[in-house]
Formats: sequence, structure tokens, C-alpha cells
Amino acid sequence: MSDDSTAELTRAIDTLRDRRAVLRGAAVAGLAGVGVPLLAACGDDGDAGGAASTPTSAPSSAPTSAPSSSAPPSGGGPVLGPVSDVPVGGGKVFNDAKIVVTQPTAGQFKAFTAVCTHAGCLVAKVENNTIDCPCHGSKYSVTDGSVVGGPAPAPLAAVNVTVDGGNIVGPAA
Repeated sequence: MSDDSTAELTRAIDTLRDRRAVLRGAAVAGLAGVGVPLLAACGDDGDAGGAASTPTSAPSSAPTSAPSSSAPPSGGGPVLGPVSDVPVGGGKVFNDAKIVVTQPTAGQFKAFTAVCTHAGCLVAKVENNTIDCPCHGSKYSVTDGSVVGGPAPAPLAAVNVTVDGGNIVGPAA
């Protein structure tokens, strides 16, 4: 083998090593760029008011503590909040009670468990006629809780709520 061939072969090997190093670095950077946010999304940041990112087992049957000014009506469950909190065509997630209440049309209130049927995360918001889970993108109908998108295997279970004196009242314990 000539000196020129040996030098050319050495350059080719060095080039391959450099390419492999670049690809390896890109792969590590890509995993770090995707892995870190995913891990952060699955962690518990202690924020009880925002989108829950930790799975829960099932809705609690214990009554939710309401502020002292919102005493439960006689014979009913806890006051979730005023009807004015639930916009027509939208809804509101009551995280403490693990209930999402929607108002598909004026005066028509529907309620469902806020626990996603896919991985047990709490749904986070209601927009564009869907109840949205932040964990894996499941979407449910505001009208009947049926699955309209994502990996959820089943609809959200209906929850009985009532309207009493301008307040939405959750189910009795």
C-alpha cells in the first residue's frame, strides 16, 4: 500500500470517527432535550391549582372542604363554586373535588370525573368544546364525556351535580 493510500485511509477513518462523535452527541442532546421536559411533566410540582401531572387513583368520595362562606345546602354535597365560573360552551375543572363541570348550552350543566381514563391524570382545561388532559392529549366531549381524541380507552364517568342558589353543588358523600 502506498503512502498516499495510507494517508487517504487514515483521513477516512478520522472522518468516520468525527461523524460518529457528532451523531452520538446529537443523540445525547436530543434525549436530554426530550427526556428532561417529559420527566418534569411527570413530576409533582406541588401546585394544586394548575394542571395536575401526577396520576390519581380515582375520584375521592370524601366531601371537598369548601370555604366557610359556602356551606353545603341541606341534603346536598359540597359547593363547588358559583355557576358564573362555568362559561356557556365551556367548563371549569374543580381540582380539589376532581370534578369537571361544563355548560354546553345556557343553563345546561354537565359534570364528569376529572380523572382521565388513560393514565389517571387530572384533566386540565376545557376549550373548543373538549375537556383536555395534559398528560397524553386525550380529549373528551363537553356534552357527554365521550372520547373525541387521544389514547383514552373510555369516556369520563358522569357525576351528579345540582344548581342551588347560583352555586354548583357536588354529589353528597
